[in-house]
Amino acid sequence: MKTGKPANSAAGPKAVYHAMSKAFEAMKLGKTFKILGDLNQKGGIDCPGCAWPDPSHRSKLGEYCENGVKAIAEEAMDANADAAFFARHSIEMMRDQTDYWLGHQGRLTQPMRIKKGEAHYSPVSWNELFDTIASKLCGLASPNDGIFYTSGRTSNEAAFLYQLFVRIFGTNNMPDCSNMCHESSGIALSHTLGIGKGSVKLEDFYQSELILIVGQNPGTNHPRMLSALKKAKSHGAKIVVINPLKEAGLISFEDPQSVAGMLGIGSSIADLYLQIRINEDVALFQALSLKLLELSKDRPNIIDSAFINEKTDGFQAFKSHLETQDFQQLIERTGLPMDQIEQLIQLLTERHQIIACWAMGLTQHVNAVDNIQEIVNLLLLKGSIGKPGAGTCPVRGHSNVQGDRTMGIWERPSKEFLDSLASTFNFEPPRAHGVDVVAAIQLMHEEPGKVFMAMGGNLLSAAPDTAYTKTALENCGMTIHVSTKLNRSHLYPGDIGFILPCLGRTDIIQEQSGIQKLTVENSMGMVHSTQGNQKPRSEHLLSEPHIISQIASRTVGNKIVNWDSLIQDYDQIRELIGKSVKGFESFNEKLKNNAVFELPNGPRKGTFTNDIGKARFTVNSLPDYHLEEDELMMMTIRSHDQFNTTIYGMDDRYRGIYGIRMVVLMNKSDIAALALDLQKPVTLYNTYGQKTRKVEGLTIIPYNIPRRCIATYFPECNELVPLQLKARKSNTPASKSVKVKISQA
Repeated sequence: MKTGKPANSAAGPKAVYHAMSKAFEAMKLGKTFKILGDLNQKGGIDCPGCAWPDPSHRSKLGEYCENGVKAIAEEAMDANADAAFFARHSIEMMRDQTDYWLGHQGRLTQPMRIKKGEAHYSPVSWNELFDTIASKLCGLASPNDGIFYTSGRTSNEAAFLYQLFVRIFGTNNMPDCSNMCHESSGIALSHTLGIGKGSVKLEDFYQSELILIVGQNPGTNHPRMLSALKKAKSHGAKIVVINPLKEAGLISFEDPQSVAGMLGIGSSIADLYLQIRINEDVALFQALSLKLLELSKDRPNIIDSAFINEKTDGFQAFKSHLETQDFQQLIERTGLPMDQIEQLIQLLTERHQIIACWAMGLTQHVNAVDNIQEIVNLLLLKGSIGKPGAGTCPVRGHSNVQGDRTMGIWERPSKEFLDSLASTFNFEPPRAHGVDVVAAIQLMHEEPGKVFMAMGGNLLSAAPDTAYTKTALENCGMTIHVSTKLNRSHLYPGDIGFILPCLGRTDIIQEQSGIQKLTVENSMGMVHSTQGNQKPRSEHLLSEPHIISQIASRTVGNKIVNWDSLIQDYDQIRELIGKSVKGFESFNEKLKNNAVFELPNGPRKGTFTNDIGKARFTVNSLPDYHLEEDELMMMTIRSHDQFNTTIYGMDDRYRGIYGIRMVVLMNKSDIAALALDLQKPVTLYNTYGQKTRKVEGLTIIPYNIPRRCIATYFPECNELVPLQLKARKSNTPASKSVKVKISQA
C-alpha cells in the first residue's frame, strides 16, 4: 500500500485516463468505442451504474463519467467465467479471494448448480434448472417460505413480471436493495409530502439559488451530477456541503468536456463546506430552523408564511418543539464552528429557491427518517417545495432502484397497487406485508429450509452482520442467483444452489418477435428505454424477463398470465404495465422515437398527496446515543474504485489511498489520544445485543475527519454492523453510525 495527500479536485484528464485504462484492460478497442458511443444516448444503453438523470441535450463527445465507464467495463469485459472456470476453482478456494478478484473472472456463460457437500459448481441445463426450482417452490409448506430479492439493476419489465409472479405465487416477501439504502427517504417523504421520491427535475438545478448537499459524495457515486452543479453555479446558485469528510468532487470539478478541465483547471463547487460530526444532522437543521424563526420576527419575509398557512399542517407543533431547544447546545453537538453556521444562516435568509440533496450519509442511521423529515421542515419553512429551482432530491445509487419500487417491488405494497393488480389480472394478491432485507435474513437464519431467489445483486456483501448473513444463506433449502458476474453471495449456497446467467445492459436481447428493448426510471422519475448493442457471448444466456417467465409458467401455470406469450414481444409486458401502474398509460406510445417521459409527481407541482392533502411539518428527536470515553463512531463508506458491492480496483485515488482496502480513517488527535502506532495493525470491535463483533488487520490512515469519528470501507467492515441496529420505521441498517472500540496488540 501507499498513501498520499487527498485530492482537492475531481475528474479532468486523470479521470479520463483511469476510465479508459479500465475499459481497454477489459475490452477490445472497437468494442469499447461501440459501447461508449451508445452509452446514455437516446435509444442507447443506459449506464448500469448510478441513477443520475440524463440531460435533454446529450453530448456526442461522451455522456458518461469515469465510474460509468468502469461499470460498463465490468459488465462487458471480454473474460468469461465458464464451466471450465468452475471446474478449476472450488467454492472454498474462491471464498479466500477478494471481491475484486471475484468480479474480474469474467461474465457467467451458462447455468450452474451445486449441492450440499459438493466442492464445485457444475453445469446444468436450463430445463432441468427451471423444473427443479419450480418443484421446490411448489413443495413449500407456505408461499411465505419463499424470499424473492431484487437489485436496482433490474429493468422495469423484469421487475413488473417478477413481482406479478411472486404475488400470484402468494407472498409479498420481496425485500430489495432499497431496504438497505433509500427506504428511509421513501418513508419520510411519503409521510410529509405524499410521494416517496424527490420533487425536483434536473432543470430545477439551473434555476436554484441555493443547493444543500448532505451526506453525499457525487464525485465518486454520481459523477455526472458535478456537471449539473457546475452549471447551477454559472446561473448564480450557491452550494453548501454538509459531510463529515471533505470529498474532492465537492471541492473542485475539472470538467473533462471543457478545455480548462482537460488542462487540469477546476471549477469551484462548494461555497461553504461544513464537516459535521457523524449523525448530527437533526441538530444542525433544527438549529437553522430555530434561528430563521427567530430572525423572522423582525424580517417576516425570511420564511414563507403564505405557503405555510395554505399548504402545510403541523407548523405550530413544529415551532413549539423548536422553542424548547437550546441553539448553542444544538450547535455544540454538530462540532461546527459558529462562523460557518452564521454563513449558512445568511444564505438561508437571502434565498428561497432551495434544493436539498442527500444520499446514504443521511439514510443509514437509527434516526434516518428524522434526518430527512428535518430537512423537509426547513424546505417547508422557506416555501421551497413545488416551485422551480426548489425541492427535495434524494440521489439514488443504482440505475433502476426507483423503477423497481414503482413496478411493485416492495414488501409493503399499497392497497391501491394491489387493487390494480387484482382488477387487471383477475386474481386476489396477498395483502399481508412481507419481509424486508433485515427480516428476511433473520427468517432464513432462524428457520432453515427457505428458498432465497435474488434477481441480481450481491446480498451477502451488501448486508450487515456478515457472518450471520452467511449462515442465513447456507440455512436455505435452495438459493437462486440471477447474475451477470460471479459474486460472494454465490459462494454460500443453500442445500442446493443455482447460478442463472443473464444478459446485461450492453447485450442484444433477441426474442421471437425480434430485438427487444427495456426501460428504466432515473432518480428524478423520468422513464426511458435502454437497448444493448453487443452479441451475447453464449447461447446459454437469457434475459431476466425470460428467466422469470420460465420459472413462473412452471410454478404458477399460465391460467392468470400467459408467460410464454409475454416474452415473445416485450411490448406486451409494457401493455400490462400500462394497465396496472399509474403514470404508464399508453406506455409503448410514450416510448416512440426514443422519448423520455415524466411520471406523476404531486409535490413537484405543489400538490401534496399524503393522507391529509397538505405538506406535513414533523417533530423529530435528536439522535440518542452516548459514546464512552474509549468509543468511536464509525461510518462505512465506498472507495472511488467501487460501486455498491462491485470493486473496480484497489485504489481510492481521491482520498490518497492506494493498494489497500483494510483501513480505518481517523483524526490525528484521536490517534494521539489513544496512543496508537501507525506502523501496527489495529482491530475494531463492538458489542451489540451481547454479541461481540470484530474486524482485524486494519491499517490506520490519519485523515481530516471530525474528532471521535472514523470511516471504514464497505463491505470489509460490514461485520461490525449488527443486524438489529436499524432505522426506526424504515428498518434500514444503520451502517453510518456504529459504535466501535479500537485495540492494538
